[in-house]
Amino acid sequence: MLGNKNWRVLLALLAVVAMLGAACGGDDADTDAGGSEGGDEIEHEEFEEGSTMAKIVEKGEVTIGVKFDVPPFGFENPQSGEVEGFDVDMGKYIAEHLGVEPKFVEAISDNRIPFLQDGTVDIILSTMTITTDREAEIDFAGPYFIANGRILVPEDSDIAGIEDLTGKKVCTAIGSTYESTLKEQAPEADLKTVEAYSDCLTLIQNGQVDAVSTDNVILTGMIIQSGEDFPLKLVGDNLTTEPYGVGLPNKTDDMREFVNGVLQDSFDDGTWQSIYDEWVGQFVEGEPEHPEDFTLDDALKLFPCSEFCDKK
Repeated sequence: MLGNKNWRVLLALLAVVAMLGAACGGDDADTDAGGSEGGDEIEHEEFEEGSTMAKIVEKGEVTIGVKFDVPPFGFENPQSGEVEGFDVDMGKYIAEHLGVEPKFVEAISDNRIPFLQDGTVDIILSTMTITTDREAEIDFAGPYFIANGRILVPEDSDIAGIEDLTGKKVCTAIGSTYESTLKEQAPEADLKTVEAYSDCLTLIQNGQVDAVSTDNVILTGMIIQSGEDFPLKLVGDNLTTEPYGVGLPNKTDDMREFVNGVLQDSFDDGTWQSIYDEWVGQFVEGEPEHPEDFTLDDALKLFPCSEFCDKK
């Protein structure tokens, strides 16, 4: 992780990256939908009539649920008003393979699965970890990103790890995997759940909570946003491994096979690495754990069935 003296520079850089993205066609209707490395146009497939993909093509757009408040994965560019980030660019790449325009809607942790179930969205790209419980309700393609669970605290905090959360107020999002992780690993912590991670950032800045726990890349975004005015830091070891999956409506095997193929294309043609470098790589040190090394079964083994899953 980079030193705190660099966060103000990085925050400005993030804004510049966002502005450059907008200048290159931030409007969803005009972008080349992520595109393959080098800007080559992707030839979309012809889909069998009645397939999930054919129905989306008939609509002329694919509705994608993303976060609007979690840089660098999904956030609203204050200059253009457009939503941008890693998940957004991956969504554009999938849309380009379908041959349709992407339409992005806000999907917070707690409504991602309901949005898939009621047809509000066609797919979810919203930092959603693949778990067995979730897989009982929806389908997943991927993984397409591997994150790790960490703890975020103010720079002057005496919290050094999970063992120091006893009696401390800890924030995470409703519907995230960290509700159960914190209850298991820090049962004496005072857990505060909120709808959006931006709420956690506000709470820790205001001193209303002592720590925030979620994925390291989301916490990195909070460090960048908070800057030198209220310096934050990551502490402790990795709590979890969090394989992000593309959420799909239940029993859409054809769509899962299609999206898995698109993800493999992104690995093979350099698009995934290019998107990673733009939105994540410049803010963290070291090479990422590559999602190509994970299978869906590998991901599901990390989060076995709970009582909820057993009842499904």
